[in-house]
Amino acid sequence: MRSFVRHTRIIVTHYGGPDALQVIEEECPQPRPGEVRVRVLAAGVSLPDVLAREGIHPETPRVPYTPGWDLVGIVDQIGESVSGCRVGESVAAMPIRGCYAQYVCLPQRKLIPAPVDSDPAEAVALILNYITAYQMLHRSAKVKPQQRVLIHGASGGVGTALLQLGQLDRLEMYGTCSAQAAEVVKQLGAIPIDYRNSDFVGEIHRRVPDGVDAVFDGIGGDNLWRSRAALRAGGRVVVYGFQAKLRGGRAASDRRGGRHPIRESAILGWYIARNWLRPGRKSMVPYSIQWLMRWKPTYFRHDLLTLFDLLQQKKIKPLIAHRLPLSQARHAHELLGSGGVIGKIVLIPNG
Repeated sequence: MRSFVRHTRIIVTHYGGPDALQVIEEECPQPRPGEVRVRVLAAGVSLPDVLAREGIHPETPRVPYTPGWDLVGIVDQIGESVSGCRVGESVAAMPIRGCYAQYVCLPQRKLIPAPVDSDPAEAVALILNYITAYQMLHRSAKVKPQQRVLIHGASGGVGTALLQLGQLDRLEMYGTCSAQAAEVVKQLGAIPIDYRNSDFVGEIHRRVPDGVDAVFDGIGGDNLWRSRAALRAGGRVVVYGFQAKLRGGRAASDRRGGRHPIRESAILGWYIARNWLRPGRKSMVPYSIQWLMRWKPTYFRHDLLTLFDLLQQKKIKPLIAHRLPLSQARHAHELLGSGGVIGKIVLIPNG
């Protein structure tokens, strides 16, 4: 007989600030044929969640929707036509939305085995943040040992992932951060540059007259030109976000309250096209984890399993800034929007 178990999930009721997040209770979802139900142990909170809540991320769903890009959990129930999967199995997934919930039903093909003996909060940090870092380093920038790189937002979730993976690749690293985060950035092997009180372009050329080999820029906007100025001839800026569109965790544009998923991608394309017209043999390369996952799903699976292996070998250790219950999703967005978060914020729906 079907059991009517209830669960909690978060929905975004309208495009806007953290007040758009609402806690609801409802009947627990039932897996359809080809799906499994996952009891969520950890769900990541990320900048794309904030951008989608504001209506400006390319992956912004129509409201109401449940946010959450990535999860780690336990298989709880199996739908019809599912084979090779068992109840109790530890799994990871990046469905792009829906993870702020106690239970999620997902197609079996989207699940990747997760290490059973790892902290779920640390494991979930690998999915969005560390895959982004790993693929930008190895598939976009194609870094080599001893090369010099500049990492913007070096104390954040993706930034700390880049630093840890960059250490394994023996890179010479520079990282922009606040003065409060400088010691953490230094401990992770980089030379910190205080972005509030220093000109990072001048600092880079003072230390590396020819410029760095690669810049990882999640800020976007006109910061891309400054990142380009920090490059050596033949270097590349890897562009993976547009944090410049936020002020205090809110959309900086006056056009709030709507869904504009294409606009920022079009603006980024215009920047990249303009870069072709500039001298200096410096390139701008866009990176999108979701599009690479769709075009090359084998890359995504391979890279995540590689990162899980590094986690189990203790070669990487994600920094977890906060572990919060699901009911505090709004507070998690407020923390992320306020800036200064060192590492990853994680929701613990069933903890």
